[in-house]
Amino acid sequence: MRSILKTETKTMMKRIATYPGLYPDYNLDISNARWIDDLAMAEVVEKKGKMWVTTGTIRNVNTYCSIEETVFLVEIGALHVLDRNGMYLSLKELYEKLSDGKSGCNWEVFEVYRNLKSLGYVVGRHGIPWSVKGQKIKSGTCSLESSQESNELLEMEQENKNSIIELFNNMRITEVTPAFHVYLPNSKFRKSSPGDPNFILCMSR
Repeated sequence: MRSILKTETKTMMKRIATYPGLYPDYNLDISNARWIDDLAMAEVVEKKGKMWVTTGTIRNVNTYCSIEETVFLVEIGALHVLDRNGMYLSLKELYEKLSDGKSGCNWEVFEVYRNLKSLGYVVGRHGIPWSVKGQKIKSGTCSLESSQESNELLEMEQENKNSIIELFNNMRITEVTPAFHVYLPNSKFRKSSPGDPNFILCMSR
């Protein structure tokens, strides 16, 4: 498994070195994380590089990566992920986790995320705050135990979501689901105060 990971990492690092403009926010520093099955997320245990300014969600002092963030970072050789037994997870194993339906994501959504990140956009999952104090991640697909203030925030986001869906329904496009909040490439982006996204990307079946 280690040899597989090394081969995959070398391939992606070669890709970054050959096409540096494709991944402007990443370098060859490799961070480490451990996969938490109950959360369907990776907890970052060692951060390297400036990518963490725009990647991962912060809960208290811990940084967590959704499955789409985790797979993307492993693909470009910027992250190693270990399981609970301390064994490296290969891209194949992470692709399987992406497809098992437990992470709140699927392959089509991941491809959208990957394309946006490759173009330099700052991308966060809809409905998940970038940084919140006093909240804990709990089992499930990125669900949160939250305070009254954050509940009010989520209620406002739900109203916005319903408004967006209503607009699409009026256009006779059904099953529209907001997927990502997207920000233009911006070195001033801060998780603690991200501001309004430049657009919300919705997906329709």
